[in-house]
Amino acid sequence: MTDETIHETVDEDRRDFIHIAAGAAVVGGAGALAWPFVAQMLPAMDTRAASSLEVAVTGIPEGGEIRVLIGGKPFFLRRRTPAEIESAEAVDVSTLRDPETDDERLRPMGDGNLNRALLIVSGSCTHLGCVPVGPGSNTGDFGGWYCPCHGSHYDTSGRIRKGPAPTNLPVPTYEYNADGSAVTISL
Repeated sequence: MTDETIHETVDEDRRDFIHIAAGAAVVGGAGALAWPFVAQMLPAMDTRAASSLEVAVTGIPEGGEIRVLIGGKPFFLRRRTPAEIESAEAVDVSTLRDPETDDERLRPMGDGNLNRALLIVSGSCTHLGCVPVGPGSNTGDFGGWYCPCHGSHYDTSGRIRKGPAPTNLPVPTYEYNADGSAVTISL
C-alpha cells in the first residue's frame, strides 16, 4: 500500500450536500404520506359548493329586500333608499355599541367603488340567532331590522342600536361579478 491509498481526503461540501439531499427527500416523503390524512379532513366538494351562492341583485327594487339561505344560514340583501343611506351615514359612530361606519359595512365592486344602495348582512340576530324582521314592517326604532324574540333594534346599516344583541349583524364575505349585476356570497 502506498501513502496515497491510506490517506483519503474527505470532501466536506459533498458530504453536506448528501446530508441536505437526504433530509429533503425524507421531508418530501413525509409530506406525501401525510397529505391523504390531511385531505380527508377538508370539506367535500359538494359541501364547499353549498357554502356559496351567486345572487342577481339588479332585480331588487329600491327599498326592497331578498332573503337567501346559504348552508342553512339566512342572509339579507337590501337595496336601500336614498333616505336609508343618508340615515345610515348620519350616525355618530362613537355612540354605537359596535362602532362601524356605513362604508366599513360595504364591499367594493370590481371598479373599486362602493355600491351604497346594496347592503348585504347575515340574517341571524347576534343575541341568540333569531331571524329579525326587515325594514318596512313598521317595527323597530331605527328604520332597520328588529328582532321580535328579545327586542334588538338594528339601523339601516345593520348596526345594533338598542336591545340585548352585543354586535352588529355580520357582513358576509361577498364579491361582485364583473358588471355588478350579481354578487357571490361565501360562508
